[in-house]
Amino acid sequence: MDYDKINGYLVDIFNNVVIIEEASLKNSKFNDISLKEMHTIDVIGTHPDTTPSAVARELMLTLGTVTTSLNKLEKKGYIIRTRSSVDRRVVHLSLSKKGRLVYRLHRGFHKSMVKTITEGFNDEELKVMSKGLENLHAFLEELK
Repeated sequence: MDYDKINGYLVDIFNNVVIIEEASLKNSKFNDISLKEMHTIDVIGTHPDTTPSAVARELMLTLGTVTTSLNKLEKKGYIIRTRSSVDRRVVHLSLSKKGRLVYRLHRGFHKSMVKTITEGFNDEELKVMSKGLENLHAFLEELK
């Protein structure tokens, strides 16, 4: 097995995804948000009615950092904060129409990327790739 080659691909892929996502945002009508803000939108879109604390945990950021990002996203019209009717201290987050649109576009990019990666794979090849990614995910989760 060529560990250096695999590592090179992983590093290049990560860097290219970040560069492409940043350029896509910059050159779109959503050029008022950063990639970090897009990741915040992604968490809220993936987990509707989530809370700021849950977003902070998911993104491995402090609550203060997430709150700053949420303030900016709310001001720009991407998210909506709603106080819980049961406990007024609890804030629930959801995406506005604008937020849902950028979320769907971002998800589309990732779906297209996965489709391209797995194109032409048979069931056994999909299982092997899935197992390798599962192992990588577990390794990274342990380092959190």
